[in-house]
Amino acid sequence: MANNGKKNIRHLSLSELEHYFAQMGEKKFRTKQVYEWLWTKHAHSFEAMTNISKELRAKLAENFSLPALSVGATQYSADGTVKSRFTTVDHHAVEGVLIPTDERKTACVSSQIGCSLSCKFCATGYMDRKRNLDFDEIYDEVVLINQQSERVYNKKLTNIVFMGMGEPLLNYKNVLKAIEKITDPEGGLAMSPRRITVSTAGVAKMIRQLGDDQVRFKLALSLHAANDNKRNEIMPINETNNIKVLIDAMNHFYKQTGNEITFEYILFRDFNDSIKDADELIKIYRQVPADLVNIIEYNPIDKALFSKPDEKTVESFMNYLEKHRVNARLRRSRGKDIDAACGQLANKEAEVG
Repeated sequence: MANNGKKNIRHLSLSELEHYFAQMGEKKFRTKQVYEWLWTKHAHSFEAMTNISKELRAKLAENFSLPALSVGATQYSADGTVKSRFTTVDHHAVEGVLIPTDERKTACVSSQIGCSLSCKFCATGYMDRKRNLDFDEIYDEVVLINQQSERVYNKKLTNIVFMGMGEPLLNYKNVLKAIEKITDPEGGLAMSPRRITVSTAGVAKMIRQLGDDQVRFKLALSLHAANDNKRNEIMPINETNNIKVLIDAMNHFYKQTGNEITFEYILFRDFNDSIKDADELIKIYRQVPADLVNIIEYNPIDKALFSKPDEKTVESFMNYLEKHRVNARLRRSRGKDIDAACGQLANKEAEVG
């Protein structure tokens, strides 16, 4: 976001920064120094750029803003999950989660402040969408969660999932630009795009666009119901992006990129957890070259009336998929005790650690 009418320095490309320094009569290497501070050393102020003269730092501060996310509050779950509430310069809150396992340290990041999609089972869906996050704000989320991972677990992040607040494909340009920075081997975090998954509620046009743009990251579709009637009921976006249209879009994405596709499917008691539902899910799975179906445990939220099925129902659902050679994995929720689990992010006030 702009600050006092000054241009955000991180919104300048390397060549624009070069041009600015050339105009000022500064030596060429200054560009590289400042660019490194912005993207590799993660400076959140001009004062932090210690190998640059005071005069130049003052001049930069005069001409540019350097807005950055800050950590407003952090909560630690009994299972090791860490949830952070980040604060933007214009005083909005947005949440991100560090999910640790022995093999992986995953950042779950947000792409919007609030959400415009109103999925009935998701706490963020009951919030208004205030605005999109800028690409540098998304980048900051990843940097701050990576610093937490190093501090708490002595390990860098291994994976990033865009499964936090908001619909990533409705903030298309900023999400792609953030990923470009995160994966930049020269600056940024030099993370492999294969370790990044963008999850969508199903914006067919933008799924096709991902294919046309030849992106290198993975795609996850939040399906959660395997026929249009049920999906319309819980995910209003399905009324304009029905299952057939999504199947076509995902096949286009795969044809263009060859990237991994995952289906996400939350089980709701007496709604989508029957063997008939499993059959419908199998039919969809067979029409897309999907790598995996993630069956997700439902996490109750205050505003929704859903509940999770009993273990026996979950087991028979999983067994049925397995019997029909569906590569399915049951994903147990992490961070439930601090409202950090799938579908629970809502900037709720809570005891913080």
